[in-house]
Amino acid sequence: MARYSLNLPSQLKQAAEEWASRQGVSLNQFILWAVSEKVGALNQNLDDEAFPQITYRRGAANIPRPILRGTGIHVQAVAVAHEHWQMSKEEIAEEYGLSLRQVEEALSFFEVHRVEIETHMAADSQLAQRLHG
Repeated sequence: MARYSLNLPSQLKQAAEEWASRQGVSLNQFILWAVSEKVGALNQNLDDEAFPQITYRRGAANIPRPILRGTGIHVQAVAVAHEHWQMSKEEIAEEYGLSLRQVEEALSFFEVHRVEIETHMAADSQLAQRLHG
């Protein structure tokens, strides 16, 4: 692995440390994760420019799924919490450690990309049924 010295503005470093702590990882691991996520998104060319807080990550099945950038939280999880569990935007933000802006963008993204996300949700449900009988 190559080493790279990085100078961050103090406020950005502090925010990155806070996010790393929330994610339960070191600052180094968080920065590596963030850079990997960004390079991967640029390489895939999947991001929707209208939603800068949303990116895609490939899971174990190698299927790209939309997540809130820098969090690992799937847009699907936010949508389920809002639509199925009837949680308010504020409750979702509190429960998942997100800003209200992130929750609102995830829900807006869900509305625009509903068919894509609901297709993933149906596939997940079918897989769970097969695995659990």
